[in-house]
Order: sequence, then C-alpha cells, then structure tokens
Amino acid sequence: MMGSNGFRQFVAGVARIGVLLGFALLGAVPARAADVVNAYSIWPENWARPMFEEFEKATGIKVNFVRFSSGEALTRIIAEKGNPQVDVLFGGPVETFAAGINDGVFEAYKPPSFDKLPPRFKHADGMWTAIADDPLVFMTNNKFLKENNLKAPASWNDLLAAPYKNMLQMADARTSGTAVTRIFSVLEVNGRDENKAFDYMKKLRPNVQLYTKSGGGGTLPVGLGQAGGGIFFIVDALDTQAKGYDVTISFPKEGIGTAAEGIALIKGAKNPALGKKLIDWATSPAMQNQFAKYKINFVPAHPDVAVEPSLAAVLKGANIFAIDAAYAGANRKKIVDRWVAEVLNP
Repeated sequence: MMGSNGFRQFVAGVARIGVLLGFALLGAVPARAADVVNAYSIWPENWARPMFEEFEKATGIKVNFVRFSSGEALTRIIAEKGNPQVDVLFGGPVETFAAGINDGVFEAYKPPSFDKLPPRFKHADGMWTAIADDPLVFMTNNKFLKENNLKAPASWNDLLAAPYKNMLQMADARTSGTAVTRIFSVLEVNGRDENKAFDYMKKLRPNVQLYTKSGGGGTLPVGLGQAGGGIFFIVDALDTQAKGYDVTISFPKEGIGTAAEGIALIKGAKNPALGKKLIDWATSPAMQNQFAKYKINFVPAHPDVAVEPSLAAVLKGANIFAIDAAYAGANRKKIVDRWVAEVLNP
C-alpha cells in the first residue's frame, strides 16, 4: 500500500506529466521564454482565449494556458508547490483562491487597480484580485415547464417539486467551483445552519440526475431538454440562451450567491514579472471592457466598466448576495467532504 508521502509524490508526478503534455499539445515551447507567461485558466477556452489574445496584442506577451475546473486547478497547484509549472491562476470563483491561501501557493501582489476595487473584490493582502463577478441562476427548459404546467422556479423549494425528480443537472463539488458557490448559497439562505442546509440538499438529491464535472456541463442537456433545469453561473446560462436554446433564467426569492472571479500570482513563479503584467491587465478596464465585445456575460469587477445593458436587465430585481470568500475558503474542504459523504454518496 502506498504511504501518504508516496501518494503526494505520485499526485505531483501525475500533475507534472499532465501539464507538460498539455503544454506540448498547445505547442508550448516558445522561441523566447521571456515573452511567455504560463497560466492555468479556470475559464473555459472560448472565454479565456480571446482575453489572452487581446493581452498579447496589447503587450506582445503570449499566454500559454491549460484549462481546468476549479478543483482540478487547485489540486495541481498544490501538488506542484515545490516546482510551479505556471505563473498565474486565471479565473474561477474566489472561494478556490481563498482555499489556496491556506496551502501557501500564492504570492501577494497588488496591481494598479487594487485601490479602486471594493473590498469584496480583493484579498486585503493582495493574495488574489477580482477580474469579474458571476452570479448563480436557475436555468430551466421551457418545454419542460410547459409540459409539467410549471412556472420558472422562484424559490429554492420549487426545485423540490415532483416533476423535477431525476430532471436536474448541476456541478460536482469535488471538481467545480460553481458547485462550491451553490452549496455556500444554500448555507447562506439557511443562516449558515449546516444541518438545515444539508437537509435541503438531501431532499434535492433525488431530483438530480447528474452532477457534472464542470460548472457549465449541464447547460447543454438543459438546453436540449434532456434535463429539465439546473443551477449555473449566469455567464454559462446566458451563453446557452444566446445559442438559441429555449430556456428561462430565474432567481430564487430567498436569494442566491455571486462569486467574484479571481486572478493570482503563483508563489515561486518562474516568470513573476510577466505574471504581474497579466494581472495588471486583467484587473483593469483594458480587459474587462472586452467582455461585451466578445459577448461574455461576466459582470465587470472594475467600477469604471459599465455592466452591458442586456445583462443588467436580466439582473434587475434579483436577490443576489456575495459569498463570503474568507468563510467559504476556511470551510470549503469540510463542507465539500460532508457533501460527498451525505449528499453525493450517502
């Protein structure tokens, strides 16, 4: 049987091999390493790539990146702590970043935009800085609603209704930051009473046909009607709607969480100066003004960037609250472990 030290070495080795293969597949052997910054992106490629291409146009610095879900990215960064393979962690809910602080994988850095950002959009010591905000929503297939004589869900309890049995898809908290934000949303609407929150999630479990690896993994099945609905970040839900799928986006009256999306410098980064330039750009209007251009429905974190009007219209009147990053980061592992034990695999 492999001991704990052996297991850690095995995980680290697998992570390094996977990263090297990933970078090789992306053609990541640059002619001039000084002009390249390496990143793990939690944002899907179709959102991250145009941002990185705009950064290269603006600075001449190329971004080599590999995309992972939040949990996977954090696991890799921790496994590579002694020999970091990337310079920056880009995107993903700040609960992931808060958890990483506990493992000492980030380097404090305050970009020029730091002082302009509201407190919830930055770690006080600069361990991470927000680049966007991303509320959760309910997304439901309209044909499913009509066939079951239902209105779009307007309460967490609406998802417990009989027609939703085995008809919901949402993310798996072992791999997805979306799922962690969802679980902490349930905790907040239950006054952080863990037993009440877990009672609700246990009641919801028979209605979930699949917990997906990534946060947006259930959006296409809902769009196609293979699932009736689910809980997703608004950026994923509106992207589904924009592709022509007949879905409705709604919000629970009790409230639902929003997670700031972060960026951070990796401790021991091999290209720290270039990593800081990417952080400077991403936390500024230079990047966040690009969201509307590329029809990416993140809410800008920088106060000088206006919310795109159609996105603002969707959010109007919704009861949205910020997830407390420090609370979520400190309790993330305990809560996810309990979710696996009591909800996923009771």
